Amino acid sequence: MNMKKILLGALLSLAVGLTSQAQSKKIKHVVLIGCDGFGAYALQEAKMPNLKALMSNGSWTDKARCVLPSSSAVNWASLLMGAGPTEHGYTEWDSKVPEIPSATKTAYGIFPTIFSVIRDQKKDAKTAVVYSWGGIGYLFEKQAVNIVIDGKDKDDFCADTTAAIIKKEKPYFTFVHFDEPDHTGHAIGHRTPEYYKQLESVDQRIGKVVLAVKDAGIADETIVLVTADHGGTGKGHGGKSLDEIQIPWIIAGPGVRKNHELKDVIITYDTAATLAWVMGLQQPQSWRGKPVQEAFAK
Repeated sequence: MNMKKILLGALLSLAVGLTSQAQSKKIKHVVLIGCDGFGAYALQEAKMPNLKALMSNGSWTDKARCVLPSSSAVNWASLLMGAGPTEHGYTEWDSKVPEIPSATKTAYGIFPTIFSVIRDQKKDAKTAVVYSWGGIGYLFEKQAVNIVIDGKDKDDFCADTTAAIIKKEKPYFTFVHFDEPDHTGHAIGHRTPEYYKQLESVDQRIGKVVLAVKDAGIADETIVLVTADHGGTGKGHGGKSLDEIQIPWIIAGPGVRKNHELKDVIITYDTAATLAWVMGLQQPQSWRGKPVQEAFAK
């Protein structure tokens, strides 16, 4: 009986490995779109035709969760680093260095992110990061990325620049960060008409990036993943309400189940694990995320 269990486990491991390899061969490009302060509560009601098209053509949930505290740097770090704050050490809204010593560091001097994982295992892969909020610049290994652009709080610039990079350079991995709707959430408030109106602009920016993928002729070999760092309540975030901790998580592309609402529990650090899995990369031992394999057709 024990031998049967061992053989079954070995066969299952082999099958998972072969599935990952097959998946990675189909995918030649990955685009990660991060929308700061996009509460999942708004996903269904917001007028976002471009994002809704990704949902129809892919898998999605409005019940993914951030880590606590529900603040920006903590969660962008967790999303990119595949682990929570007790591992990577970034614990504050505006963390620039870990307040808790990172459990481990790479040769780049910080906790491993998806960028160093790509660089270490696919040395010739071209990567790009375009970010609106300056705090993002402290949360990844700039030395491991080919193209790094600080958009200085200009979301339209970030969208246009990302679109241009995708069409010209066709990076293996592109990450674009938009500061909205977080700015509107702080200035006017969550669940306000202005917040929902801002999401229409966010959707237009998402549309520009998705259109660039199509214009580049790489849509049938590109994964697009859209998510957020946290939501919000009133004019803030950082607490424990569902409005603050639930975030949207949408993925579309080759091999992804269409118009499928995800039921598995998803935590923001599962994003990095999913990216590594679809790329056929081995994730670091220090990561705690799990790939969201439910999103992919069996």
